[in-house]
Amino acid sequence: MEIKNIEGLRVSQVRDLVYQGGKFVIFPYTVSFILMTLKRSSAIYFIRPGENTFKYSYGFVFLNLFVGWWGFPWGPIYTIGSAYHHVVGGKDLTQAVMSHLTQHDPEANTSTYNINGIESSNQQNNTTETPTYNIPV
Repeated sequence: MEIKNIEGLRVSQVRDLVYQGGKFVIFPYTVSFILMTLKRSSAIYFIRPGENTFKYSYGFVFLNLFVGWWGFPWGPIYTIGSAYHHVVGGKDLTQAVMSHLTQHDPEANTSTYNINGIESSNQQNNTTETPTYNIPV
């Protein structure tokens, strides 16, 4: 899924902005056709600290209000649920997105792992020992 509003930022900069109050959100919306109701989500938007989400969500709010209600019986139910997420500023996906970004950070040093305070390395040694990973079970 595409992440909007992070162009030109490195993962470390995004992490700092999240610590300052930034967040990743999606805006769910509903589209209904009498007997069929579709529940969809927007792209992921990065909301910077202190930024208002309305400038990203207003199109989805209007789409929800005009074409969300018409499906029976789920149209009104899904539309109200989607409207709730618009009122509270979007559905927060910050933890999942940050986990994904951190795991796929090209600048991260992945040669050493520190799990529960035990440091292990996957760097090649000139010895014949195989590296040990201390992962609790």
